[in-house]
This record gives sequence, structure tokens and C-alpha cells, in this order.
Amino acid sequence: MSENKYDFDSGIDRRNTCSLKWDFCQHVLGVPDVIPMWVADMDFPAPPEVVEAVKKRAEHGAYGYPFIPRSFWTSIINWMKARHGWEIKREWLSRAPGVVPALNICVQTYTAPGDKIIVQSPVYYPFFSAVENNGRRVVKNPLVYKNNRWQMDLEGLKQKIDHRTKMLILCSPHNPVGRVWERPELEALAEICLKHNLLIISDEIHAEHVYKGHKHIPIASLSPEVAARTITLNAPSKAFNIAGLTTSEVIIPNPRLLNLYQTHLENLGLTVNNIFGLVALEAAYTHGAAWLDQLVEYLEGNMDYAQHYFEERIPQIKFLKPEGTYLALLDCRALGLPQKELNEFFLKKARVYFDEGPIFGEELVGFERMNLACPRSLLAEALQRINSAISELGS
Repeated sequence: MSENKYDFDSGIDRRNTCSLKWDFCQHVLGVPDVIPMWVADMDFPAPPEVVEAVKKRAEHGAYGYPFIPRSFWTSIINWMKARHGWEIKREWLSRAPGVVPALNICVQTYTAPGDKIIVQSPVYYPFFSAVENNGRRVVKNPLVYKNNRWQMDLEGLKQKIDHRTKMLILCSPHNPVGRVWERPELEALAEICLKHNLLIISDEIHAEHVYKGHKHIPIASLSPEVAARTITLNAPSKAFNIAGLTTSEVIIPNPRLLNLYQTHLENLGLTVNNIFGLVALEAAYTHGAAWLDQLVEYLEGNMDYAQHYFEERIPQIKFLKPEGTYLALLDCRALGLPQKELNEFFLKKARVYFDEGPIFGEELVGFERMNLACPRSLLAEALQRINSAISELGS
């Protein structure tokens, strides 16, 4: 047990702070007193070291066009080496105002309208829109659930590739199923992609929330050959709860691919960064390791608490504990409710708001995605509400 230097039990009141997670429920859904456990950000303040860095910059008073200092890039390089054993170089690095914008830029830059892009559903739903909204074609290679674990269907993947298939989008760790892919899985996937000359776009934004017994491996770190065909998208936004500062790093070891990305970034006019995002990223990667270590321990405690609660008191719902991310799937099929009624039940009866499973893929009909990045007292209240609503449902 690490020293509890940081307080994750108190949380923070996020209502009426322009919080999508909280204020959407109040002002759009119009349901009072809802506990929001949907969108993937956390109900904890950012690390105090990050808050102080942002406050110091804000107190300066001038918020003109930013310059990106060398220390910004160095903090990313040092973080990747220290946390993931991956030695990256300054000349591999670019940036974006978020992982989703970076994903769209990659689709636009490296593929043409009509090209096929493989997505392994169920998965983070902007993967689908990034492909479809840019006139490309989604090819689904669904994950398979066997032996109580989601796995990649590598044989199915081979069969879905043809001459129009140009790209595979990987979610690693995987949102929403919570898998932390193991080295043999990544190696097998990379081998297929290299054989068929597929570009890998790897969304690794959840890399820092990995639980005991598991280790995140950046797919581009497998070999120079894989690195040359991989664009890695990452950010401190999930790890340190700074998504609103819209600053992400993009890692592209292949100089030709990097040049294409940079050119498209400039053509879109997306080269000006959020000045507070620059400061926050550097502070998080430079001073945030101890806070993050304690956070991950706390999050795993939340996972264990929820799993035990469901098993003991709400066995009708199966809690699928993730290997990584602070998101968990709830298998609600035993309740026998159609998806629309299931969503209404949790919102109106339990007064807990989740992301409904089917937005991630048809494989999750009857599921909900639950965000457990909150103080344990709030989690306990949410579980009690669900338990009470389930009891009334059965009466």
C-alpha cells in the first residue's frame, strides 16, 4: 500500500462548472439529482502540481499566442521512457487538440474516400464517425468474448482485408471492454498489418490506468518495422483529468508519415495550442507520477468494491471488471429489458446515467458502460440507487 498523500475520497462538486458530464444531465436531460457515470472524465481535481502550474500561468495575465518550449517535448519523451520503457525521439513528435481530432486528421491524411478502415467493435464510438464522416468505409472485425475475456479475432481479421483496406484503428487499452492487450496479441496483430501494408492508428489514451497483473505495451515499441507503420495517439487528459485543456501528443516515427500529418495539420489551421494545455501537460508528465500511482490504486479499489457489490446484492447484473481504464461494462441482459427501456430504467428509476452499450457496437445490446472514476462514497450511493430500483422492478 502506497502512502496516501493525495485525497481521492473528497472529490469535487462539478455542477454548474460547464461540465459536460454533470451539467448535461441537469440542463439537457432535465432529470434532477442524477449521478452521471457516463462520459470518460473523472470526479477528482487534477493533481495539485498541475493546478498550481495552470494558476501560475493564469496569474501572469497575458494569454497571447503560445510558443511550445523544448521542455514540453522533453516531458513527453521522459514520461514514455519512465512509464512504458519506450524510447521515443523529439523528431517523432507532433500534437493535436485532442485524440479524436488527431484520429480524424489521420483518416483524412493517410486514406482516400472509399477506402476501407478496420475497426474492432465494440469500441469507442468516435472511431466509427471518424471513418464514416470522412467518406471512408468501416469494416468491422468484432472482438469475441470467450473464457470470460474479450479477444481479437485475428483469423476473422485476415479474411476481411482486401486491396481497398488501408488502415486499422486500435484501441489500446480498449474502451469500453477494458482489455490491456498482451505482447503476443499485439505481435500477432502487427504481423497481419505489416503483411497487408495496413497503417495502424493506435489510440493509447487510457495507457496510464492499468491494474495489477497487467502492463500496457505501446504497439509501436514492438519493433522498428511496426513503428514505421504506426501512428500513436496519446494525451494526459484521461490520466490527469485535463481533457478540457485540449492538448494531445501524436507520435509518428516514420518521417514521411510525420511530414504528411504536419502538412495536413497546418492546412486545417490547427497549429495553435491551448496555452494552459501546454503548461498542464508538462506539469503532469514532470510531476504527476506519484499522484497517478495513488489514483490507479484507488480506482482499482473502486472496481473491487463495485464487483463485490454486484455479486452480493445485484446478481442480476454482471459486472465485467476491466484490466485497464476506469470504465466497466455492465451486462444487464438478465433483466430482460429492451435497450430503450433499460436506459430509461437507470435514468428515471435509479437516477444513475450511463453510456448505453450499443453506441459502441451492436455487440453490446443489453449492456451499459459505467464510469467509476469518482469518490467511493458517490459510487456507493449510485450502487445503492441501482439496488433499490432493481428491488422495485422485481416487486
